[in-house]
Amino acid sequence: MDWIDRRLDRLARSRFRNSFRLTEEDQDYIRRKGWFTLSRHAHSILSSRLAAAFPKNDGRQTPWRGHPVFVAQHATATCCRKCVERWHGIPRGRELSTDEIALLTAIVLRWILRRIDMIPNATNADTPWPQLTLPLD
Repeated sequence: MDWIDRRLDRLARSRFRNSFRLTEEDQDYIRRKGWFTLSRHAHSILSSRLAAAFPKNDGRQTPWRGHPVFVAQHATATCCRKCVERWHGIPRGRELSTDEIALLTAIVLRWILRRIDMIPNATNADTPWPQLTLPLD
């Protein structure tokens, strides 16, 4: 088990963080769009909504539903800078680095990937479902 899985296991011990599930619509979206598109969306969403030192509407910028990444953000405490600071140790009040955005994106994608195993027929011939690994700890 790598460090992302350990982090997700720790988050799962929170009743609130463990309460999030992908809806049937989210699962259909994942099946339709595939991993590459989902990965791009995750990176784009996190970059645009969290990267600033003081994001617009911080604490309220992440919808509760409407995209699998939004659900994953709440489950992984990557929904606002306060949660990112508390759960991931990245302080508020400064812009996120490229590496920090990549780290948070990897956490979100791993949470989704763990749920894909629970989704029947979650395959896309053009984009295989990867195992995420980063050389960080």
